Amino acid sequence: MSVGYKDFLNYLENERNYSKLTIKSYREDLEEFLCVTKLNDVYDATEEDVKKYYKYLYNKSNSTIARKISSLKSYFKYLSKNSNCDNLMVKFKLPKKKKGLPTFLNYSDLEELIIASGEGEYGERNRLIIEMLYATGVRVSELVNIKLSDIDFNEKMIRIHGKGNKERFVFYGEYCEEALNKYINGLRRKLIVKNSSDFLFLNKYGGRISDRSIRSIIDTVIKRTSVKMNVHPHTLRHTFATHLLTQGIDLKSVQFLLGHENLSSTEIYTHVTDEMLRNVYLHSHPRSEEESDE
Repeated sequence: MSVGYKDFLNYLENERNYSKLTIKSYREDLEEFLCVTKLNDVYDATEEDVKKYYKYLYNKSNSTIARKISSLKSYFKYLSKNSNCDNLMVKFKLPKKKKGLPTFLNYSDLEELIIASGEGEYGERNRLIIEMLYATGVRVSELVNIKLSDIDFNEKMIRIHGKGNKERFVFYGEYCEEALNKYINGLRRKLIVKNSSDFLFLNKYGGRISDRSIRSIIDTVIKRTSVKMNVHPHTLRHTFATHLLTQGIDLKSVQFLLGHENLSSTEIYTHVTDEMLRNVYLHSHPRSEEESDE
């Protein structure tokens, strides 16, 4: 029995609980592979087909190639576990991808963003979105799936349903608590009249808000500020991790709060904090730079 790529996509959605955006990326990569190789299904691929696809990707960036080949690797790993086929992609390596340092907001820019988010008809909800992304470091796909029943209001703790149906708990402080109570007792009560829902964040129709809407809200809010950098939900996740590390929290704790399976995914933030310390040193130490000849 063949296990086609559509079975794989269903598996990612129903069993691995991947976001719609992630599944869309997998689908596009696999369908591009089919288009290049002129196959009916990825299941039918041979080593020659993979080599042909590598050749097609030759002029693309290493990060793009790595993502697309990673999609194939994930599918064939799934296939080898659910059929008698060998894993075709074992022989093929990912190109080395240069990792850029994650971007993050300094505290003054963050405060300006939070203040601007509170404006307008949906300001109570939008401010809570920003406050909670920064307070908890959750992914946007996790944020939109938070239900009222996931929140322990006494302990200021939230159960998060992360990647692969893995659960973890995150915490929030007084600023987020204030925004949460204001939204629940204010705007959310007006929105819930239109459509009964246990989800915390609701759209204007009273239904669960989408990942895309969160991104659109942040895009709109950022235009009201003087912040020059591109800001997206993951920027606030990066900011959460960076600020915690600069305050001295240990790396393992940050790994748990972010929901990273491997510590190596969290270690990139140590490079950010190291670079911050380096800049502080160079601007502060009286003998950190070469003195000019007199």
